[in-house]
Amino acid sequence: MAFPDLEMMHVLRRAAFGARPEELADFSKRGLAETIDEFINFTRVADDVDDKIGTPGYVGTTSNGAFSPSTVINDARQRWLFRMVHSRRPLQEKMALFWHNHFATAYSKVSGNTNALDGTRMMAAKRSEHPGKLQGQLELFREYALGNFRDMLVEVAKDPAMLVWLDGRTNTRRQPQENFGREIMELFTMGVGFYTEPDVYAAARVFTGWNLQRVGSGDDTNGYYQFQYIANNHETTAKDFSFSIYADGSKTIPARSAANGMQDGLDLIEALARHPETGRRLARKLWNFFVSETNQPDEFLIRRLASTYQTSGFSMAAVMQMLLTSRDFLSPANHFTKYSWPAEFVVKSLKEVGHAGFSVNTALTPLANMGQQLFEPPDVAGWDLGRNWFSTGAMLARMNFAATLTANQRFNISEGARGKGPTPEALLTMYLEQLSPATYDRAAYNDLLDYLRTGGTWTGNDAQIGIKAPGLLHLIVGSSEYQFV
Repeated sequence: MAFPDLEMMHVLRRAAFGARPEELADFSKRGLAETIDEFINFTRVADDVDDKIGTPGYVGTTSNGAFSPSTVINDARQRWLFRMVHSRRPLQEKMALFWHNHFATAYSKVSGNTNALDGTRMMAAKRSEHPGKLQGQLELFREYALGNFRDMLVEVAKDPAMLVWLDGRTNTRRQPQENFGREIMELFTMGVGFYTEPDVYAAARVFTGWNLQRVGSGDDTNGYYQFQYIANNHETTAKDFSFSIYADGSKTIPARSAANGMQDGLDLIEALARHPETGRRLARKLWNFFVSETNQPDEFLIRRLASTYQTSGFSMAAVMQMLLTSRDFLSPANHFTKYSWPAEFVVKSLKEVGHAGFSVNTALTPLANMGQQLFEPPDVAGWDLGRNWFSTGAMLARMNFAATLTANQRFNISEGARGKGPTPEALLTMYLEQLSPATYDRAAYNDLLDYLRTGGTWTGNDAQIGIKAPGLLHLIVGSSEYQFV
């Protein structure tokens, strides 16, 4: 194998989920500029990944009955993992994962307050699968992955899953419900320290009437929930805030008739999207997700990203174009300085080790044991990131998944290594180039060589390769160095 393209491997770990050897070779030929441009402008590439489900040569799925990701939540989880492995629009799925954590919404509460069928539809259905031609929250995140952040906020505020999750469906003038009003300021936009408790109550009143309507009877499988602004539920008086709502500096949303009251929410969303701290906060979160969790953000880049966010009219594509082409993103000093999320670890392992005959269903329980069940963040703040992924039990779950995957792929691993290990050093070098762990120190590197040398004189014959190659991949994927991306 030619000397690996380390810069491209870095880009593919961060802006995608790693790469199969043939993908790495293809992107390396095309170069960084073209690859990043394609990732950013992913709508130029057909969104046909779901058509490949069940096709030979792709990772498998397993379902009780017909595979139905719009009505069965475990099937929805499998479909999303399948997309992460195979999508030709990987940054779209990476951003969807980012937004899933940013707007953290848990299926368990959504389905618990409705039912499993409606809950899954609200979380994961495509328009073509939904009886009302609506889309689930994940599809919203995929649609707005690099879209206009203000417009996404509007859609999130109307999203049926969010209206259940943060109790907007019960927000009325007689009983204003504060959950969404608080979180849209604290978690979704400008953050703690930039709003007051009276602002929370005012925001709750702003969104009164942003409720849900049931279409069809409760026991109708073709029935569904959809957003509806209910004018009679809206509180019509003026709402005062501690920060500017309008360009002229006014901090008051004026009294409006109930019929026109939905504009209150649109005005507040515009103000929150425009608030200077929103762009800065998004820039810092994107730094941690794409650049580094161990190195402090470069404040000059944060200012540039926040400025681009404002001047582009809240375009996430413009922000990400700047981020992914920045010196900081590409700097070797920031390689392997991000802790992989469980979903990133599993998908990268499948792409780099192989997945022939493997079902993503097999990964669901290990993922939960690692601390990440898709569509089930622990609370409104999302998952605890960084080092928090690595409890003793969670690391053991990663090591066990490495064992499960390499055992499943034993034959293919052995066949792929046949004739390529004349020495232990050669076999180890091949896999360190094929996989993408952080650099091993001398002691850890020697430990891997000792594993290969143990058990007799090295010959590199088929029998020896058949035992040692899968075991070596197990050790690499389960090592601490492989957990960084």
